[in-house]
Amino acid sequence: MTTSPAKTASAAQTPYDRLAQLGIELPPAPPPIANFLTHVREGNMVYLSGQGPREADGFLHAGKVGDGVSVEDAYRHARLVGINLLAVLHAAIGDLSRVKRVVKLLGMVNATPDFKDHPKVINGCSDLLIEVFGDAGQHARSAVGFGSLPGNITVEIEAIVSLKD
Repeated sequence: MTTSPAKTASAAQTPYDRLAQLGIELPPAPPPIANFLTHVREGNMVYLSGQGPREADGFLHAGKVGDGVSVEDAYRHARLVGINLLAVLHAAIGDLSRVKRVVKLLGMVNATPDFKDHPKVINGCSDLLIEVFGDAGQHARSAVGFGSLPGNITVEIEAIVSLKD
Protein backbone atom coordinates (compact mmCIF):
# COMPACT_ATOMS: atom_id res chain seq x y z
CA MET A 1 0.00 0.00 0.00
CA THR A 2 1.32 3.44 -0.82
CA THR A 3 1.40 6.21 1.73
CA SER A 4 -1.51 8.55 1.12
CA PRO A 5 -1.51 12.27 1.97
CA ALA A 6 -3.74 11.55 4.96
CA LYS A 7 -1.17 9.12 6.39
CA THR A 8 1.42 11.89 6.59
CA ALA A 9 -1.00 14.72 7.38
CA SER A 10 -0.99 16.43 10.73
CA ALA A 11 -3.30 14.93 13.33
CA ALA A 12 -4.67 18.46 13.82
CA GLN A 13 -6.22 18.32 10.34
CA THR A 14 -9.91 17.52 10.28
CA PRO A 15 -11.56 15.27 7.72
CA TYR A 16 -13.00 18.48 6.24
CA ASP A 17 -9.48 19.93 5.85
CA ARG A 18 -8.44 16.77 4.03
CA LEU A 19 -11.53 16.88 1.79
CA ALA A 20 -10.74 20.51 0.93
CA GLN A 21 -7.13 19.56 0.09
CA LEU A 22 -8.52 16.91 -2.25
CA GLY A 23 -10.81 19.49 -3.87
CA ILE A 24 -13.92 17.68 -2.66
CA GLU A 25 -17.06 19.45 -1.49
CA LEU A 26 -19.62 17.11 0.05
CA PRO A 27 -22.93 17.11 -1.81
CA PRO A 28 -26.26 16.89 0.00
CA ALA A 29 -26.85 13.35 1.25
CA PRO A 30 -28.57 11.38 -1.51
CA PRO A 31 -32.10 10.30 -0.54
CA PRO A 32 -33.01 6.60 -0.43
CA ILE A 33 -34.32 5.16 -3.71
CA ALA A 34 -36.80 2.79 -2.04
CA ASN A 35 -38.33 1.94 1.35
CA PHE A 36 -35.24 2.07 3.58
CA LEU A 37 -33.19 4.51 5.66
CA THR A 38 -29.88 5.91 4.45
CA HIS A 39 -28.36 4.98 7.80
CA VAL A 40 -29.09 3.43 11.16
CA ARG A 41 -27.23 4.40 14.30
CA GLU A 42 -27.00 1.86 17.10
CA GLY A 43 -24.87 3.05 20.01
CA ASN A 44 -21.50 4.14 18.66
CA MET A 45 -21.99 2.29 15.38
CA VAL A 46 -23.43 3.76 12.19
CA TYR A 47 -24.58 1.43 9.42
CA LEU A 48 -24.70 3.21 6.06
CA SER A 49 -27.01 1.79 3.40
CA GLY A 50 -25.57 1.15 -0.02
CA GLN A 51 -24.89 4.21 -2.13
CA GLY A 52 -24.36 4.41 -5.85
CA PRO A 53 -22.26 6.58 -8.16
CA ARG A 54 -24.65 9.57 -8.13
CA GLU A 55 -23.29 12.93 -9.22
CA ALA A 56 -24.44 16.05 -7.34
CA ASP A 57 -26.81 16.84 -10.24
CA GLY A 58 -28.50 13.43 -9.82
CA PHE A 59 -26.83 11.68 -12.77
CA LEU A 60 -26.16 7.99 -12.04
CA HIS A 61 -23.26 6.20 -13.73
CA ALA A 62 -24.61 2.99 -15.21
CA GLY A 63 -23.28 0.05 -17.16
CA LYS A 64 -21.48 -3.22 -16.84
CA VAL A 65 -17.84 -3.23 -15.72
CA GLY A 66 -15.92 -5.36 -18.20
CA ASP A 67 -18.35 -4.49 -21.02
CA GLY A 68 -18.22 -0.81 -21.87
CA VAL A 69 -17.10 0.40 -18.43
CA SER A 70 -13.35 0.25 -17.74
CA VAL A 71 -11.72 -0.56 -14.42
CA GLU A 72 -10.42 3.03 -14.32
CA ASP A 73 -13.91 4.50 -14.83
CA ALA A 74 -15.40 2.13 -12.26
CA TYR A 75 -12.62 3.11 -9.79
CA ARG A 76 -13.70 6.76 -10.22
CA HIS A 77 -17.33 5.71 -9.72
CA ALA A 78 -16.38 3.91 -6.48
CA ARG A 79 -14.59 7.07 -5.32
CA LEU A 80 -17.77 9.03 -6.04
CA VAL A 81 -19.72 6.46 -4.02
CA GLY A 82 -17.28 7.12 -1.17
CA ILE A 83 -18.06 10.83 -1.37
CA ASN A 84 -21.78 10.02 -1.20
CA LEU A 85 -21.20 7.75 1.80
CA LEU A 86 -19.35 10.62 3.50
CA ALA A 87 -22.26 12.96 2.72
CA VAL A 88 -24.70 10.54 4.35
CA LEU A 89 -22.39 10.06 7.31
CA HIS A 90 -22.01 13.82 7.75
CA ALA A 91 -25.80 14.24 7.69
CA ALA A 92 -26.18 11.39 10.19
CA ILE A 93 -23.61 12.47 12.78
CA GLY A 94 -23.07 16.18 12.09
CA ASP A 95 -19.27 16.13 12.23
CA LEU A 96 -16.94 13.70 10.47
CA SER A 97 -14.35 14.36 13.20
CA ARG A 98 -16.47 12.07 15.38
CA VAL A 99 -15.41 9.04 13.30
CA LYS A 100 -13.31 6.64 15.34
CA ARG A 101 -12.86 4.14 12.52
CA VAL A 102 -14.30 2.97 9.25
CA VAL A 103 -14.91 -0.64 10.27
CA LYS A 104 -16.09 -2.41 7.10
CA LEU A 105 -17.14 -1.87 3.50
CA LEU A 106 -19.16 -4.12 1.26
CA GLY A 107 -18.42 -3.20 -2.35
CA MET A 108 -20.63 -4.53 -5.12
CA VAL A 109 -19.59 -4.28 -8.76
CA ASN A 110 -22.05 -4.67 -11.65
CA ALA A 111 -19.73 -6.84 -13.72
CA THR A 112 -19.57 -9.34 -16.52
CA PRO A 113 -19.29 -12.99 -15.43
CA ASP A 114 -15.61 -13.16 -16.42
CA PHE A 115 -14.57 -9.90 -14.70
CA LYS A 116 -11.86 -10.45 -12.08
CA ASP A 117 -10.72 -7.02 -10.84
CA HIS A 118 -13.44 -6.21 -8.29
CA PRO A 119 -10.87 -5.19 -5.62
CA LYS A 120 -9.27 -2.67 -8.01
CA VAL A 121 -12.67 -1.04 -8.54
CA ILE A 122 -13.62 -0.81 -4.86
CA ASN A 123 -10.18 0.62 -4.09
CA GLY A 124 -11.65 3.90 -5.38
CA CYS A 125 -13.73 4.15 -2.21
CA SER A 126 -11.14 2.60 0.10
CA ASP A 127 -8.39 4.97 -1.08
CA LEU A 128 -10.66 7.98 -0.50
CA LEU A 129 -11.56 6.92 3.04
CA ILE A 130 -7.90 6.47 3.93
CA GLU A 131 -7.09 9.88 2.43
CA VAL A 132 -9.85 11.50 4.50
CA PHE A 133 -9.46 9.63 7.81
CA GLY A 134 -5.84 8.40 7.74
CA ASP A 135 -5.34 5.23 9.76
CA ALA A 136 -8.95 5.43 11.01
CA GLY A 137 -10.04 5.00 7.38
CA GLN A 138 -8.41 1.57 7.03
CA HIS A 139 -11.11 -1.08 7.12
CA ALA A 140 -12.12 -4.65 6.55
CA ARG A 141 -13.77 -5.12 3.16
CA SER A 142 -15.48 -7.39 0.70
CA ALA A 143 -15.45 -6.62 -3.03
CA VAL A 144 -17.79 -8.82 -5.03
CA GLY A 145 -19.37 -9.01 -8.46
CA PHE A 146 -23.09 -8.95 -9.19
CA GLY A 147 -25.03 -9.74 -12.34
CA SER A 148 -26.99 -6.50 -11.90
CA LEU A 149 -27.46 -3.59 -9.52
CA PRO A 150 -30.42 -1.19 -9.11
CA GLY A 151 -30.78 1.13 -12.10
CA ASN A 152 -27.92 -0.75 -13.76
CA ILE A 153 -25.45 1.34 -11.68
CA THR A 154 -21.82 0.32 -11.97
CA VAL A 155 -20.99 0.19 -8.26
CA GLU A 156 -22.80 0.11 -4.92
CA ILE A 157 -21.03 0.29 -1.56
CA GLU A 158 -22.27 0.13 2.03
CA ALA A 159 -20.26 0.90 5.16
CA ILE A 160 -20.08 0.35 8.90
CA VAL A 161 -18.47 3.14 10.93
CA SER A 162 -17.68 3.42 14.64
CA LEU A 163 -17.87 6.76 16.45
CA LYS A 164 -15.83 8.24 19.26
CA ASP A 165 -17.54 8.31 22.67
